[in-house]
Amino acid sequence: MRFEFKVLALGAFVAFGTGLQAQQQQQSAVPDAPAPQPAPLSDVAGPITPGIGAGETRQATGASSSTPTQTQPMTPGTQPPSQAPDTFQTKPPAMPAAGEGYDALATTIHSYTNFVDVPVTVKDPKGNLVAGLTYRDFKIFENDQRVPIGFFSVDAVPLSIIFVIDQSLTADVMAKVNQSMGAIQGALAAYDEAGIVSYNNGPQLRTTFTGARSARLPAVLAYTKETGRDILVPINGGPLAGCSVHVNGNCADPNLQPGRSAGSGSGVITIPKEIHTLNDAILMAAKELSTRPKERRRIIYVISDGKEYGSKATYKEVLRYLQTNKIAVYGTLVGDSARWGEGYLSRIHLPFTMYDNRLTGYAFATGGTLESERGINGIEQSYAKIAEEARTQYTLGYYSTEPMIDGKFRKMEVRVDRPNVEVIAKRGYYPTAVDLH
Repeated sequence: MRFEFKVLALGAFVAFGTGLQAQQQQQSAVPDAPAPQPAPLSDVAGPITPGIGAGETRQATGASSSTPTQTQPMTPGTQPPSQAPDTFQTKPPAMPAAGEGYDALATTIHSYTNFVDVPVTVKDPKGNLVAGLTYRDFKIFENDQRVPIGFFSVDAVPLSIIFVIDQSLTADVMAKVNQSMGAIQGALAAYDEAGIVSYNNGPQLRTTFTGARSARLPAVLAYTKETGRDILVPINGGPLAGCSVHVNGNCADPNLQPGRSAGSGSGVITIPKEIHTLNDAILMAAKELSTRPKERRRIIYVISDGKEYGSKATYKEVLRYLQTNKIAVYGTLVGDSARWGEGYLSRIHLPFTMYDNRLTGYAFATGGTLESERGINGIEQSYAKIAEEARTQYTLGYYSTEPMIDGKFRKMEVRVDRPNVEVIAKRGYYPTAVDLH
């Protein structure tokens, strides 16, 4: 019995050894791994440049070369082969990565005392925004001298915007404006901030800056709604020609005697004087905006018919304040100013009469735009259209060579090397000591 166990064990051991030997022979039949190959392009000496090849350097402009070069594809913004290349600016401006334009612009403004930022809007003949331009398509002139572009960005910029609402409109036009106010908040983004100023016979600050999506903004807009004015009728005779209240045949109030502002009673038609303090309202909004950071886009949005009469501040004083603090005026024209051709007729101003459309001058001088709308839907759509236009402008910048603080107006012009486009930018600015850091 013991002998049989030993024989079985010996047979198992022999079988195990035979299997192990067969496995080793099978493994030895597997070929070795391939030998390491030399590194790719190890025989190439020198750097590899896209579009040129290895071991070559790009020839300077104007230099002769016997080695033929490859034809490069045209990229957006480059000059066509038929045009002479622009050799004025050989160094590209600072172009931050997408989404970093806001931070880079803030750093640039606070680092250089002579830096001037220029928001630019470009439209085609149909009024649509033109996208895809590069810094090579723009030229900036200051005091008729071209300056190199030092900064270029297409990123959206947060808005600091104050809505100026005209409450001196007629009752029918004011009703349309009241119904359209609910669309104002929808035109703003979460990172914007807004304030409200209204004016009738004098401006009134309804609210300072608050979040564009806060609950405070629509509440203040609802509180700003008014009934408007009735259309005044000229008076040339009767008991109301000189004054409304008589005592023994004389005016009860000596300030309303015939010959004053209420009428002369001489048979000549006297047009009643309407008070529209547009200048004072824009100045109040500009003072609030002047405290906002410079990296935010400062916008005054006016909803009005553009009439101006009775303000304490003059047009030139308010315009200088806007150009000093880099504030742009946008607006929606309603009422009589929204009629076709009214903008051309408003350029003819009769002395000692009311300005029928003063808003156009503010917009053109500061780089803003205006929309003329008569219906409720058009007024509502104009809010979103102009807010988007102000947010998605091209942001250009340059370093002025003029003395920083001389108090003189710097004329500015922006041109685009594209046919049939409209370029909207501010006409100039005044330097200020606030820019020094």
